[in-house]
Amino acid sequence: MSNPANRKSLKPVLFVLTSHGVKGETGQPTGFYLGEVTHPLAVLDAAGIPVEFASIQGGEPPVDGLDLEDSINARYWNDEVFRNSIRNTMKLAEIDHVGYSAIFFAGGHGAMWDLPTSPAVKSLTRDIFEAGGTVAAVCHGPAALVNVTLSDGSYLVANRNVSAFTDSEERAVGLDKTVPFLLASTLVGRGARHHPAPDWNAKVIVDGRLVTGQNPQSATGVGEAIRDILLAA
Repeated sequence: MSNPANRKSLKPVLFVLTSHGVKGETGQPTGFYLGEVTHPLAVLDAAGIPVEFASIQGGEPPVDGLDLEDSINARYWNDEVFRNSIRNTMKLAEIDHVGYSAIFFAGGHGAMWDLPTSPAVKSLTRDIFEAGGTVAAVCHGPAALVNVTLSDGSYLVANRNVSAFTDSEERAVGLDKTVPFLLASTLVGRGARHHPAPDWNAKVIVDGRLVTGQNPQSATGVGEAIRDILLAA
């Protein structure tokens, strides 16, 4: 790893959260999954790597998975600095990629609706990746990647190894008919090589500067992978 003194010069990691708050036509609330933000954040905070927050619409995005029996969730949710950051996320379309070393997409079912269709997601992800930055996502966060193309017109995920919320896990939670598409199958359709673990087991795949994780259990591992890539640079 690099000298710790170099951490002071690291550009922030941009955490991107969904602004979509309803599971399709069910009327059930959703949003970003809290543990998929706090667990990677804890890893990066401990390493001295700065983080900033954005969402598709800006402002305060809806939250899901508000499990305060999880000690890391509770620590951040009760921290006014973190809560203020979440209440005042930047609007993704107003962000310049040059300010960031990496972009990370948290999951939560809301991600399935607004991340794949956002022009800002597509352009910012491409620009950060082509500038030598890291692209990362966990659980439903890789929905952000299904429509990202590089300057040569190829899909970012094509011929790359990935992990994401599996079709089996989607069926297990009873939302396979609710989400607009099945994430793992769609990534494979874009040319990705998807590597599933058994349902609810952690799985993190690092393919160069692309980091993806399967489910909430993988969130800490994704944070560790981002940390390791940035500190080795």
